[in-house]
Amino acid sequence: MKYLSYLTIGIFFGIIMYKSEAASWFRIYEMFQFGSFHMYGIIGSALVLGVIGIQIIKKYKIKAIGSSEMNLHPKKKGITSYLIGGIIFGLGWALAGACPGPMYVLAGAGYFSILVVIASAVLGTFVYGVIKDKLPH
Repeated sequence: MKYLSYLTIGIFFGIIMYKSEAASWFRIYEMFQFGSFHMYGIIGSALVLGVIGIQIIKKYKIKAIGSSEMNLHPKKKGITSYLIGGIIFGLGWALAGACPGPMYVLAGAGYFSILVVIASAVLGTFVYGVIKDKLPH
């Protein structure tokens, strides 16, 4: 039953992503060209809602599904790893025309060429897992 709720939320999220054009290659390209506020509005709204949600979780000590405690630890201070990771993520996003969420939305919408991008993302994640101990953290 728990997985059915995850699937339902994922489908709902995918429909919203597709209908808002957040999964559109044109909208992502337009964002990187600073041609429209559309994507910045979506990202900014998600950021604000995320900050509010985390503050509510901390204030009311909301538990995770299964009544387990949520451990929200502050991130380590530093710029190098975030800068390098952000540049790599941004380059991948710009080259592929999709970040991880919209990749699955596009696959679900029938754009099967995005499966190459999904496979590459999975491979990149695997490579990171292999070399992560050698990277600055």
